[in-house]
Amino acid sequence: MEYLVVAAYAALALFSLLFSYLVWSRFATKPHNLPPEAAGARLFVGHLDVVSGRVGLPHVNLATLADKYGPIFGIRLGVHPAVVVSSWELAKELFTTYDASVSSRPPIKAGKHLAYDHAMLGFSSYGPYWRQLRKLVSVELLSARRVELQRSARASETALLLKDLHARCGSGRAMVDMKELFGELSMNAVLGVVAGKRYSGGDEAEEARRCRRVMRDFFHLAGYFVPADALPYLGWLDLGGHERRMRRTAKELDDIVGEWLVEHRQKGNSGKDFMDVMISVMEGADLQSHYDVDTIIKATCGNLISGGTDATAVVLIWALSVLLNNRHVIKKAQEEIDKHVGKERVQMVQIVLATLLQSFDLSTPDDQPIDMTESAGLTNCKATPLDVLISPRLPPTLYT
Repeated sequence: MEYLVVAAYAALALFSLLFSYLVWSRFATKPHNLPPEAAGARLFVGHLDVVSGRVGLPHVNLATLADKYGPIFGIRLGVHPAVVVSSWELAKELFTTYDASVSSRPPIKAGKHLAYDHAMLGFSSYGPYWRQLRKLVSVELLSARRVELQRSARASETALLLKDLHARCGSGRAMVDMKELFGELSMNAVLGVVAGKRYSGGDEAEEARRCRRVMRDFFHLAGYFVPADALPYLGWLDLGGHERRMRRTAKELDDIVGEWLVEHRQKGNSGKDFMDVMISVMEGADLQSHYDVDTIIKATCGNLISGGTDATAVVLIWALSVLLNNRHVIKKAQEEIDKHVGKERVQMVQIVLATLLQSFDLSTPDDQPIDMTESAGLTNCKATPLDVLISPRLPPTLYT
């Protein structure tokens, strides 16, 4: 009998809570300057099904909503309202005119577990620490002068790629997974600039695979939707074990970058790469944060390497995939490159694609179209390998 009374009171309390929520959501006064909210929000969870990845890819779902509601609209992620912008013109305006308003990042599980408790630039909130760190990265790594100084490193990595591809061909053709090769190229190019490192074959092959795996896991998990981010009352639950995987990946990333930092401190400040610059700058800097110096250096360098590696590789993979599905464009591009384009006029993505098209004839097994299946994450990665048949089209002496 007592059990029935308790159950009745519990049911009444739950009903009252639901009724109050429905009344509040129907009649609460809302600001008039918000964009239209997409229909289909569910009680408590809002539009979580749109971004969870369980029903279609999140970016495809959001694109479908943009077709219906326009370039800017609202959704609800659990208890959090969110604004979706799908127009590059609006995005440019937001990050130029209103950059201070949109530069903050809300605290999320990925920022806590993967990003040294939000010490990474891409996960930290707008404030003195964010501004000073962004200025340091912009001046010492991304300025026009620094990018120009990195030209030889980009050219060197591209030349090594060509040499490797030519060696694989022998006297005929070879099948290569360009997705893997582009990943290696991008990682080594970024590693050289940020940490003065480069991984090749032989004894370093295993370490290279480990580093690439950790970087891929980092980017995948950083873009994974954790239910507790939208529903804080579920914070004590690790649904799906994603937080456990985040902590494991963060430990591996910290071990790798930590080893590089120890090596840099032992060899002294050579000033040749960004980690050297950070060590020098951090000695007397006051970034107005509670993070220690080593944490800031590891977080910043790890963020730049993981982001730079993934972004460049993804663009190269999709660009070549589209070209291979439009062979007439490849032929036209090869003719244009042979006649008019010099290597000194292009940057990393362009120089790799241009040199690849100039140096090799490209095709697919049995002339089949490339599988364009996408995957979810912070970037839109190709879900399947990019197997390409290559054969040299230049004299052998030009590949050495």
